[in-house]
Amino acid sequence: MKTICAISTPYGSGGIAVLRVSGEESIRITDTLFRSRAPLAEAKGGTVHYGRIARDGEVLDEVLCSVFRAPRSFTGEDTVEIACHGSLYIQQTLLQWLIDAGCRAAEPGEFTRRAFMNGKMDLAQAEAVADLIASQSKAEKDLALSQLRGAVSGELNTLRERLLHFTSLVELELDFADHEDLVFADRSELTALADGIETKLQALTDSFRTGNAIRNGISVAIIGAPNTGKSTLLNALLGEQRAIVSDIQGTTRDTIEDTLVMDGILFRLTDTAGIRETDDRLEQMGVERSRKAAGKAQIVVQVDEPSAIGKPSDFSHQQGQTCFSPQQAVIHVINKADLYPAGERSERSEFCRRSGLILISAKNGETEPLRRELVRVAKEGMNPSAVMLSNARHYEAVCRAHEAIERVQQGLQDGLSGELLSMDLQDCLAALGEVTGQITNTEVLNNIFSKFCIGK
Repeated sequence: MKTICAISTPYGSGGIAVLRVSGEESIRITDTLFRSRAPLAEAKGGTVHYGRIARDGEVLDEVLCSVFRAPRSFTGEDTVEIACHGSLYIQQTLLQWLIDAGCRAAEPGEFTRRAFMNGKMDLAQAEAVADLIASQSKAEKDLALSQLRGAVSGELNTLRERLLHFTSLVELELDFADHEDLVFADRSELTALADGIETKLQALTDSFRTGNAIRNGISVAIIGAPNTGKSTLLNALLGEQRAIVSDIQGTTRDTIEDTLVMDGILFRLTDTAGIRETDDRLEQMGVERSRKAAGKAQIVVQVDEPSAIGKPSDFSHQQGQTCFSPQQAVIHVINKADLYPAGERSERSEFCRRSGLILISAKNGETEPLRRELVRVAKEGMNPSAVMLSNARHYEAVCRAHEAIERVQQGLQDGLSGELLSMDLQDCLAALGEVTGQITNTEVLNNIFSKFCIGK
């Protein structure tokens, strides 16, 4: 494969920029431009060298070159990383000089693709590289790092190895079909294996809801009747005037969305139109969007005024439409605590706590009890040591593997022949292999790596 090069740091001027060169000719090509005491060809892997980049008597910049020898590099190939000053002119000129010297400009994700092709990581780990780069919160970073280190791959490879062993025995039986008395794959052992694998795959598919939420953010819908302070609450949580606030009912007629990171967790907040019966067609559309936002959210924050204590509004069923589902967490908030006299506030707060309500004052920025509850609810089910799926492609493949192993279980109960069992076992193996890249095709690879940034 031809030697490739790219700028690996974000576009723009900065203190430092890094250009990466990878391939069999990477060290030789860089040496044509690098001026130092000794050529990089004599350098050991894992070393850094100071020098200048120059061509035809023109010195472009003073740089540091890090040398990585195959196979001990990110791509598994000889690699040079050039740290230069972050001038756009220097970056672009150095990139052009490298191309003139024999490199090819890298395609999106090509460095990581080469790492995959050279066996430095499997496909699930390669995808985790992109997730790590795109992470916006500590929880998302931790999940991507866990997958990069092989948490998902290790789990699936273990299951695949156990399946492969029994599939081989079943195939062996088929080779000796003329000898009906020969049994290589004990059916009771295969049943126990299938049951164990089904349990593992079910746990993985169940984990996708949490893993996907960590990756994309926990969705939170703020709902309530008009003028309960929903928009004021959104602004207080964000610490900025994101939504228009007014005493006029029906001011918010569309959903307003923004993100917030609390305790390392990304939340996607949606302020909604006030839910009430109305003849105003535009407001009706806003109410309908509110219901839809509430139906999609993982956490619903229902906002009421102090007058609702003891009889909070019920938005779970209105006009025959269900807003909430058993999978959703609903946090009931009583806003406008500032309306209470100072001496009465603590008493009311304690009463709300015993009633399962949270008393806040969005107007005065007193939202800490709600913030703590949002974090607590979001962390429920987040086991840091658990293996979780967060990638839709992985989830779809594991679902197919789960369906296949269920067919194996049913086939064993029905006493199906080894030939039919083998087909379902092979389907399960193939689906698991798609996640890690043991079974894949060029179209899938092109689609995955096209979403990467150029320098990675």
